[in-house]
Amino acid sequence: METKICVIGLGYVGLPLARLFSTKYPTVGFDMNPNRVNALMAGHDATLEVSDELLQSAIKNGFKCTANIDDIRDCNFYVVAVPTPVDSDNKPDLTPLYGASETVGKVINKGDIVVYESTVYPGVTEDECIPVVEKVSGLKFNVDFFAGYSPERINPGDKQHTVEHIKKVTSGSTPEIGKKVNAIYSSVITAGTHLAPTMKVAEAAKVIENSQRDINIAFVNELSKIFTKMGIDTHDVLEAASTKWNFLPFQPGLVGGHCIGVDPYYLAQCAQRYGYNPEIILAGRRMNDGMGEYVATQVIKLMIKKGIQVVGSKILMLGFTFKENCPDVRNTKVIDIYKALKEYNLDIVVYDPWANPAVAKREYGIDIVNELPAGQFDTAILAVAHKEFANLDVCKLVKDKHVIFDVKGFLDRKLVDGRL
Repeated sequence: METKICVIGLGYVGLPLARLFSTKYPTVGFDMNPNRVNALMAGHDATLEVSDELLQSAIKNGFKCTANIDDIRDCNFYVVAVPTPVDSDNKPDLTPLYGASETVGKVINKGDIVVYESTVYPGVTEDECIPVVEKVSGLKFNVDFFAGYSPERINPGDKQHTVEHIKKVTSGSTPEIGKKVNAIYSSVITAGTHLAPTMKVAEAAKVIENSQRDINIAFVNELSKIFTKMGIDTHDVLEAASTKWNFLPFQPGLVGGHCIGVDPYYLAQCAQRYGYNPEIILAGRRMNDGMGEYVATQVIKLMIKKGIQVVGSKILMLGFTFKENCPDVRNTKVIDIYKALKEYNLDIVVYDPWANPAVAKREYGIDIVNELPAGQFDTAILAVAHKEFANLDVCKLVKDKHVIFDVKGFLDRKLVDGRL
C-alpha cells in the first residue's frame, strides 16, 4: 500500500517536516487555522522556516495544505506536530495534543499509523493521546491502528541545521511498527535516524535534551551574576576556560522559546508524579526565569551610577523575539525585561525588524516597531542578536550621558557599560 502522509499542525515544526515528506510521498498538511492555510497555499510561510521558493515548488508538485478534515481521510500515516506549552503555573498544557488526537481519531482507519512529534514527558503518547484516538475512532490500539513517537528537533531560524540535516530519533508501539516508522523517516532525513527501543525512551530522550541545555545555561547565568559582583567579565572567563578541550562553551542569557524554557517543566511534572522532587532541574528553571528581572535591575543600577534620571527616561530595547534572526516571539523572555523596567515609569521603545507587531500586541499587549525609531535615548539594551544589529551604530542612538547594556555579548565591549 502506498504511504500517504498527513502532518497535523503547520507551525515551525510541522510545515518543514511536511514539505520534506512531500519530496518522497503524497503529503497533506492540516491546520485548524484557515488563515495560516490560505497564506501557505499562496506560497508564503510567515515563520520563514520554509522559503517561498521551496514552498511554492512543493505545492506545484502536489503538496497541499488544508483546514478541511475531509481532505485527510485517505491518509494512512499521520504525524502530530502541535505545540505543547505550559500554563500560567508552569504545568504542562496538553490541550493542543488532545485536540489533534481527536482529529486523528475522526479519520484514522485500520492499519494506519499515528506518530507524535510534540515534546512531552514519558508516557504521554500511550497514556494520554492514544486513549483519545481509541475513543473517537472506535478502533483498538496495536490491533487496528498503531503509533510511534519521533521527537521534533527543529531549530527555528537556523538555515544550516534544517530538519533533514538533524539526526532523528524514531520509535514505534511495536518493534515491527518501529521499523516502519524509522524507514519512512530515514527515507527523507539525510542525517540519519536512531530507532529507540520504545516510545517512552524516545519521549524521555527529547525532554532531557533541552533540560540539559537549560541547566547548563543556568550555570553560566549564575556565574555571570557572581563575576559581575567581582568586577570580572564573564565572557573573558568563558573564553579562557574554553581553551580546555572538554569545556562546554555555553553563554549566559535569556532562555525563552517553545523548547528550552518549557520542556524542563514537563520532565519535572513527570518526576513529581513518581514521587521525586527534581531539585537541579527546577533550580535551573528558577535561575533562568529570573534573568529578565536581573537585567532590568543591572540597567537601573548603571543609570543611577551615571546620574541619569530614571523616572521618565527614554529606553530603547533592541530585539523582542526569543532568539536571533527568527520572527518567533513565543515565550520570549525579553518581555520580562520590559515589564521590570516599566515599574520604574520609563518611556520604552521596542525595536525588532523580525517580530510581527500585531502578534506582539496580541500575545503580550505591548507595541513594538519594525523601523528604527528617531531621536536619542538615555539607555539602549541589546536584547536579541539579530544580524541587522551587527552594523548598527548604537552610540548614535543614545545621548552623550547614557547606558548601553548588552545582554548577548554581541556589541563591541568598549561601547557598552554592562553585559551578562
